[in-house]
Amino acid sequence: MTDDASPWLVVGLGNPGGEYAGNRHNVGFMVADLLAERMGARFKAHKSRAQVVEGRVGPPGPLSRRVVVAKPMSFMNLSGGPVTALRDFYKVPVGHVVAVHDELDIDYGALRLKVGGGDNGHNGLKSITKSLGADYCRMRFGIGRPPGRMDVAAFVLKDFSAAERKELDYFVDRAADAVETLIADGLERAQGTYNS
Repeated sequence: MTDDASPWLVVGLGNPGGEYAGNRHNVGFMVADLLAERMGARFKAHKSRAQVVEGRVGPPGPLSRRVVVAKPMSFMNLSGGPVTALRDFYKVPVGHVVAVHDELDIDYGALRLKVGGGDNGHNGLKSITKSLGADYCRMRFGIGRPPGRMDVAAFVLKDFSAAERKELDYFVDRAADAVETLIADGLERAQGTYNS
């Protein structure tokens, strides 16, 4: 069990650079951006090779939780280095690390929260697990499988389709709600409300 007073580290996974901004693989960055906006804070460069925002989640007062939201500025497959540096810097227990990432094996827009498990071929998770072990939280954002015989790498590095973009803001908003619920109310409550 982790100490309730310990800070949380929410890591949105993605690739840095404007050319990747709208990619399916960058949905973690999109959720991180919205969480920062809700905190009323702007990302700042951190020595860990990440952009970070510090704030609080939950009701004002003693029940609010200290949260660091981060976007690693390494490429996806090197996310473990910045995440470990941030965890060490902010003294975050592994159980309070939340990776927000795209997930091929879930329908578009569906969410799943869990602790631990495999990386399912996701290079960002593979890198984090290699650095931290597997016992961190994951907020999996469904992007669905590629159509036909389209290569998986090509699919995740493409922008969301026009049809998908119509609902994207709603799904990103819901994902940010799910992360806040996980931090404020615990995993079971968040799973019961958001796992679809």
